[in-house]
Amino acid sequence: MKTEQAYRIAQEQYAALGVDTGKAIEALKNYSISLHCWQADDVGGFEKPSAALSGGGIQATGNYPGKARTVSEARQDYEKVMSLLPGKHRLNLHACYGEFSTFVDRDAIGIAQFQGWIDWAKAQGIKLDFNSTCFSHPKADSGFTLSSKDKGIRDFWIEHVRRCREIGEAIGQQLGDTCIHNVWIPDGAKDFTVDRAGHRRILAEALDACFAPARSDKHLKDAVESKLFGIGSEWFVVGSHEFYLGYVLSRGKLLCMDMGHFHPTESVADKIPSVLQFLDELLLHVSRPIRWDSDHVVVLDDPIRDLTQEIVRCGAKKKIYIALDYFDASINRIGAYITGVRATLQGLLLGLLEPRALLLEAEEKGNNFKRLALLETCKALPFGAVWDYYCESMGVPPAGKWIDDVLAYEEEVTSKRG
Repeated sequence: MKTEQAYRIAQEQYAALGVDTGKAIEALKNYSISLHCWQADDVGGFEKPSAALSGGGIQATGNYPGKARTVSEARQDYEKVMSLLPGKHRLNLHACYGEFSTFVDRDAIGIAQFQGWIDWAKAQGIKLDFNSTCFSHPKADSGFTLSSKDKGIRDFWIEHVRRCREIGEAIGQQLGDTCIHNVWIPDGAKDFTVDRAGHRRILAEALDACFAPARSDKHLKDAVESKLFGIGSEWFVVGSHEFYLGYVLSRGKLLCMDMGHFHPTESVADKIPSVLQFLDELLLHVSRPIRWDSDHVVVLDDPIRDLTQEIVRCGAKKKIYIALDYFDASINRIGAYITGVRATLQGLLLGLLEPRALLLEAEEKGNNFKRLALLETCKALPFGAVWDYYCESMGVPPAGKWIDDVLAYEEEVTSKRG
């Protein structure tokens, strides 16, 4: 009752600025976040024998007890996370998270290793996305995969991506939805590189080979993900933002922008209205970089507010696919999941609650003082009351009331994993 009373007060305050909180809540229900599977187990995957290596730019910090050790434990964790989130969301799988009764190398994987995931998703009533895993493998040790000058290495990874696309299409067909398949490679060099052009030419040709088999856009969409630098590739990253922007514009693919893959002074939010002038759709990986691509848990900080606000302002709900991408092994992993998803949804709600008509009117008239004052006014509005009301209306705990559920799950489940 207290939640509804607080909401009614907030509803009146927003209405005074021309904002319909009911419409904002209904709009938020249509946003679906793709949860990253790798937060559950620190980017290890479930290949047998494990192919996980220390290289490739993947580094989960910490060793908090209770990480998922098997596919079944991971699914149990995902179900717990989704039970505490308002709305219906997706799961974003990496190729190394298949079910491998015996070792299958990455150039030989197929739908058999992921049929269990599809069946599970059907039972849960959710959709799946997919990622090629072009890292943490002996054939990535040189620092180059799809852009390698070694044809044998390059062909191995081309075949891997082709098989991932086949798996992704099958996922989309069986679940009756579009599976977003994303390609990120760690390719680059630690120090001075003379033949940057050569590696990028090879990468363009390799990607063309990966994407050559026609797949149904209804069931599969391919994305490529850029990066500024990585561990061991500080000087040169083959798949830069400029390279992939040119590639998607010329090949009709999705561009993936990861918040942690740009210079700290760059605004990913500002890039959204720019690239959407020329691209029909966009994939976002939502993360929180601290000084570098450190993949901290997403929180409702200024970059997230700016990003989600811009998504709403661009009217881009149907144009932008939102996925999370972080891995924090220093805290409770379930809590990290829920914190990040809720923060992203809260940012979207804040964007939906913005008094857009008043702000645009002030801006069009050149009344910049009024625009600034309105934006500051919004910061003090009781957004939390609207969020709590939304959560309860969706049958999940509001605000901090879900914390005890996570701690109880830790005591009853994850703490017993050793």
